[in-house]
Amino acid sequence: MENRRNLLLGLSALAAVPRVFGDPLRIAGVTALPPPFNNQSATFVEIHCAPGQRSTAHKHPGFVLGYVLEGKFRFQMAGQPERILRAGDTFYEPPGGTHLIAESADPNRPARVLAIVIAEPGKPLIEPA
Repeated sequence: MENRRNLLLGLSALAAVPRVFGDPLRIAGVTALPPPFNNQSATFVEIHCAPGQRSTAHKHPGFVLGYVLEGKFRFQMAGQPERILRAGDTFYEPPGGTHLIAESADPNRPARVLAIVIAEPGKPLIEPA
């Protein structure tokens, strides 16, 4: 029953992911969270940022924990300075915060990021800002 629930959460999350980069994002997995977070799920999203490919400004329905897997990642939230994160660095996005910049900071190499979106199941993972 738990596997079926996770499969349904994953399918609904995948259907709700718009293109904020040129390529669609890859849902690596969805996990229903236990009480006291039982009204939320953790959606693991792998983001591949090709050189020269910048995301559009966007928001998430919950908070985001991010980890740079590979390369250099240019990152900026509204009201904060732009940062360059490297493999092994982490970031946080508050619920409803506007993510202004997400791109590879290296003109010759891609960046890969794992983002974990903690939000209510069934809501779109990404919305235009």
